[in-house]
Amino acid sequence: MTETQQKTKCITLKGSAELVKEYLLYGVNSILYQRGIYPPETFEHAEHFGLFVLMSTDEKIKGFLNTVLGQIQEWLVQRKVQKITLVITNVNTKEVLEKWDFKVDYEGQTSNSTNDNTNNSFPEVGTKDVKTIQKEIREVIRQITGTVSFLPLLDCLCSFDILTYTVPDCGIPKEWDETQPVFIANSQEVQLRSFSTSLHKMDTIVSYKNV
Repeated sequence: MTETQQKTKCITLKGSAELVKEYLLYGVNSILYQRGIYPPETFEHAEHFGLFVLMSTDEKIKGFLNTVLGQIQEWLVQRKVQKITLVITNVNTKEVLEKWDFKVDYEGQTSNSTNDNTNNSFPEVGTKDVKTIQKEIREVIRQITGTVSFLPLLDCLCSFDILTYTVPDCGIPKEWDETQPVFIANSQEVQLRSFSTSLHKMDTIVSYKNV
Protein backbone atom coordinates (compact mmCIF):
# COMPACT_ATOMS: atom_id res chain seq x y z
CA MET A 1 0.00 0.00 0.00
CA THR A 2 1.39 3.41 -0.93
CA GLU A 3 1.58 6.32 1.52
CA THR A 4 -1.16 8.13 -0.44
CA GLN A 5 -3.50 5.13 -0.20
CA GLN A 6 -2.81 4.84 3.51
CA LYS A 7 -3.70 8.49 4.10
CA THR A 8 -7.04 8.17 2.32
CA LYS A 9 -8.13 5.59 4.93
CA CYS A 10 -7.42 7.98 7.80
CA ILE A 11 -9.82 10.57 9.17
CA THR A 12 -9.60 14.23 8.11
CA LEU A 13 -10.26 17.14 10.47
CA LYS A 14 -13.65 17.85 8.86
CA GLY A 15 -14.51 14.15 8.89
CA SER A 16 -13.57 13.96 12.56
CA ALA A 17 -15.80 16.95 13.43
CA GLU A 18 -18.67 15.34 11.51
CA LEU A 19 -18.28 12.05 13.42
CA VAL A 20 -18.27 13.90 16.75
CA LYS A 21 -21.41 15.79 15.69
CA GLU A 22 -23.09 12.50 14.74
CA TYR A 23 -22.11 10.99 18.09
CA LEU A 24 -23.66 13.98 19.89
CA LEU A 25 -26.84 13.74 17.78
CA TYR A 26 -27.37 10.03 18.42
CA GLY A 27 -26.17 10.27 22.03
CA VAL A 28 -28.55 13.13 22.86
CA ASN A 29 -31.49 11.36 21.21
CA SER A 30 -30.68 8.18 23.15
CA ILE A 31 -30.59 10.15 26.40
CA LEU A 32 -33.90 11.90 25.67
CA TYR A 33 -35.50 8.51 25.02
CA GLN A 34 -33.86 6.54 27.84
CA ARG A 35 -34.59 9.23 30.43
CA GLY A 36 -38.23 9.60 29.36
CA ILE A 37 -38.01 13.32 28.58
CA TYR A 38 -40.51 12.81 25.75
CA PRO A 39 -43.10 10.06 25.12
CA PRO A 40 -41.63 6.88 23.57
CA GLU A 41 -44.08 7.04 20.68
CA THR A 42 -42.37 10.24 19.48
CA PHE A 43 -39.19 8.27 18.65
CA GLU A 44 -38.40 5.93 15.78
CA HIS A 45 -35.67 3.37 15.14
CA ALA A 46 -32.79 4.30 12.87
CA GLU A 47 -29.52 2.50 12.20
CA HIS A 48 -26.28 4.40 12.81
CA PHE A 49 -22.73 3.16 13.45
CA GLY A 50 -24.09 -0.38 13.11
CA LEU A 51 -26.51 0.19 16.00
CA PHE A 52 -30.26 0.73 16.14
CA VAL A 53 -30.73 4.13 17.78
CA LEU A 54 -34.03 5.76 18.76
CA MET A 55 -34.39 9.19 17.16
CA SER A 56 -36.98 11.87 17.92
CA THR A 57 -39.57 12.51 15.23
CA ASP A 58 -40.55 15.89 16.75
CA GLU A 59 -39.75 18.57 14.15
CA LYS A 60 -38.95 21.23 16.79
CA ILE A 61 -36.43 18.97 18.53
CA LYS A 62 -34.89 17.90 15.21
CA GLY A 63 -34.59 21.52 14.09
CA PHE A 64 -33.07 22.62 17.41
CA LEU A 65 -30.48 19.82 17.40
CA ASN A 66 -29.57 20.37 13.74
CA THR A 67 -28.98 24.09 14.36
CA VAL A 68 -26.99 23.70 17.59
CA LEU A 69 -24.93 20.70 16.50
CA GLY A 70 -24.29 22.21 13.07
CA GLN A 71 -22.68 25.22 14.76
CA ILE A 72 -20.76 22.96 17.14
CA GLN A 73 -19.41 21.01 14.15
CA GLU A 74 -18.02 24.25 12.67
CA TRP A 75 -16.39 25.13 15.98
CA LEU A 76 -14.89 21.63 16.27
CA VAL A 77 -13.08 22.19 12.96
CA GLN A 78 -11.84 25.55 14.30
CA ARG A 79 -10.95 23.92 17.66
CA LYS A 80 -13.07 26.38 19.62
CA VAL A 81 -15.32 24.00 21.62
CA GLN A 82 -14.22 22.87 25.08
CA LYS A 83 -17.35 21.14 26.33
CA ILE A 84 -20.98 20.49 25.40
CA THR A 85 -23.47 19.94 28.23
CA LEU A 86 -26.95 18.44 27.98
CA VAL A 87 -28.96 19.75 30.94
CA ILE A 88 -32.16 18.09 32.19
CA THR A 89 -34.34 20.35 34.35
CA ASN A 90 -37.53 19.95 36.37
CA VAL A 91 -40.06 22.06 34.42
CA ASN A 92 -41.96 23.19 37.54
CA THR A 93 -39.12 23.93 39.99
CA LYS A 94 -36.38 24.74 37.40
CA GLU A 95 -34.03 22.52 39.42
CA VAL A 96 -31.25 20.83 37.42
CA LEU A 97 -31.67 17.08 37.98
CA GLU A 98 -29.09 15.68 35.59
CA LYS A 99 -26.40 16.83 33.21
CA TRP A 100 -24.33 15.10 30.59
CA ASP A 101 -20.91 16.63 29.92
CA PHE A 102 -19.23 15.89 26.60
CA LYS A 103 -15.66 17.14 27.04
CA VAL A 104 -13.51 17.75 23.98
CA ASP A 105 -9.72 17.49 23.78
CA TYR A 106 -7.75 18.25 20.63
CA GLU A 107 -5.14 15.63 19.86
CA GLY A 108 -1.91 15.63 17.91
CA GLN A 109 -0.82 19.11 18.89
CA THR A 110 2.71 19.80 17.65
CA SER A 111 3.23 23.21 19.27
CA ASN A 112 4.86 23.47 22.69
CA SER A 113 2.20 25.94 23.77
CA THR A 114 -0.98 24.29 25.07
CA ASN A 115 -2.82 27.59 24.57
CA ASP A 116 -1.98 27.80 20.89
CA ASN A 117 -5.17 26.84 19.09
CA THR A 118 -4.11 27.88 15.61
CA ASN A 119 -4.55 25.43 12.77
CA ASN A 120 -0.76 25.37 12.25
CA SER A 121 -0.13 23.60 15.56
CA PHE A 122 -2.48 20.68 14.88
CA PRO A 123 -2.58 18.06 12.11
CA GLU A 124 -5.32 18.16 9.47
CA VAL A 125 -5.34 14.37 9.00
CA GLY A 126 -5.56 11.84 11.82
CA THR A 127 -4.03 8.40 12.24
CA LYS A 128 -7.22 6.32 12.66
CA ASP A 129 -9.62 4.98 10.08
CA VAL A 130 -13.36 5.66 10.22
CA LYS A 131 -14.41 2.08 10.99
CA THR A 132 -12.23 1.94 14.10
CA ILE A 133 -13.65 5.25 15.33
CA GLN A 134 -17.24 4.14 14.66
CA LYS A 135 -16.62 0.99 16.70
CA GLU A 136 -15.46 3.12 19.66
CA ILE A 137 -18.51 5.40 19.31
CA ARG A 138 -20.78 2.35 19.20
CA GLU A 139 -19.42 1.23 22.58
CA VAL A 140 -20.13 4.64 24.16
CA ILE A 141 -23.69 4.76 22.81
CA ARG A 142 -24.27 1.25 24.18
CA GLN A 143 -23.11 2.52 27.55
CA ILE A 144 -25.47 5.52 27.35
CA THR A 145 -28.33 3.09 26.69
CA GLY A 146 -27.28 1.05 29.73
CA THR A 147 -27.24 4.01 32.14
CA VAL A 148 -31.00 3.68 32.65
CA SER A 149 -30.17 0.74 34.93
CA PHE A 150 -28.50 2.95 37.57
CA LEU A 151 -29.75 6.51 37.04
CA PRO A 152 -32.64 7.56 39.31
CA LEU A 153 -36.12 7.72 37.81
CA LEU A 154 -37.11 11.17 36.58
CA ASP A 155 -40.68 11.14 37.91
CA CYS A 156 -41.55 14.73 37.01
CA LEU A 157 -42.06 16.76 33.84
CA CYS A 158 -38.61 17.63 32.51
CA SER A 159 -37.11 19.78 29.78
CA PHE A 160 -33.65 19.82 28.26
CA ASP A 161 -31.19 22.37 26.95
CA ILE A 162 -27.71 22.23 25.44
CA LEU A 163 -24.92 24.50 26.68
CA THR A 164 -21.74 24.97 24.66
CA TYR A 165 -18.50 26.04 26.33
CA THR A 166 -16.12 27.72 23.89
CA VAL A 167 -12.84 29.63 23.85
CA PRO A 168 -13.24 33.35 24.74
CA ASP A 169 -12.76 34.74 21.21
CA CYS A 170 -15.53 32.61 19.70
CA GLY A 171 -18.17 34.49 17.71
CA ILE A 172 -21.55 33.57 19.24
CA PRO A 173 -24.58 33.60 16.89
CA LYS A 174 -27.01 36.45 17.59
CA GLU A 175 -29.90 34.16 18.46
CA TRP A 176 -27.88 32.32 21.14
CA ASP A 177 -27.98 33.39 24.79
CA GLU A 178 -24.99 33.52 27.10
CA THR A 179 -25.60 31.44 30.22
CA GLN A 180 -23.78 30.51 33.40
CA PRO A 181 -22.46 27.00 34.12
CA VAL A 182 -24.97 24.71 35.83
CA PHE A 183 -24.40 22.69 38.99
CA ILE A 184 -26.27 19.91 40.73
CA ALA A 185 -26.40 19.98 44.51
CA ASN A 186 -25.43 16.71 46.21
CA SER A 187 -24.54 15.06 42.91
CA GLN A 188 -23.14 11.70 41.88
CA GLU A 189 -20.92 11.42 38.82
CA VAL A 190 -20.21 8.52 36.47
CA GLN A 191 -17.64 8.61 33.69
CA LEU A 192 -18.48 6.63 30.57
CA ARG A 193 -16.06 5.29 27.98
CA SER A 194 -14.03 7.74 25.93
CA PHE A 195 -13.51 7.65 22.20
CA SER A 196 -10.87 9.23 20.02
CA THR A 197 -10.72 10.10 16.34
CA SER A 198 -6.97 10.85 16.79
CA LEU A 199 -7.92 14.52 16.20
CA HIS A 200 -10.74 14.93 18.73
CA LYS A 201 -11.00 13.02 22.01
CA MET A 202 -14.43 12.90 23.65
CA ASP A 203 -15.07 12.13 27.32
CA THR A 204 -18.68 11.61 28.42
CA ILE A 205 -19.67 12.13 32.05
CA VAL A 206 -23.16 12.00 33.56
CA SER A 207 -23.90 13.82 36.82
CA TYR A 208 -27.19 13.31 38.64
CA LYS A 209 -28.89 14.32 41.87
CA ASN A 210 -28.17 11.83 44.63
CA VAL A 211 -31.63 11.18 46.13
